Amino acid sequence: MKLRFRIPSLAKRIASRLSVKRYVRHNLGIKAPRGWGWLTNPRRALYNRIYTRTTRGCGSVLSVGIVVLVVVSVV
Repeated sequence: MKLRFRIPSLAKRIASRLSVKRYVRHNLGIKAPRGWGWLTNPRRALYNRIYTRTTRGCGSVLSVGIVVLVVVSVV
């Protein structure tokens, strides 16, 4: 697992929204409740849990920089 920034992918975003699997799940109502990823795919759920705790998005760096800038300018 790498500790780095997330790199958004437009191709993956479009592919996930247009997948047949998603279309069937949403139209037939065959979905597990939120937070039940460990039941449907435990390996992916574990990976995602580790990934979200070890990476930061681009916006989080900007927001931290703005907070530091505001604190420094106020003091």
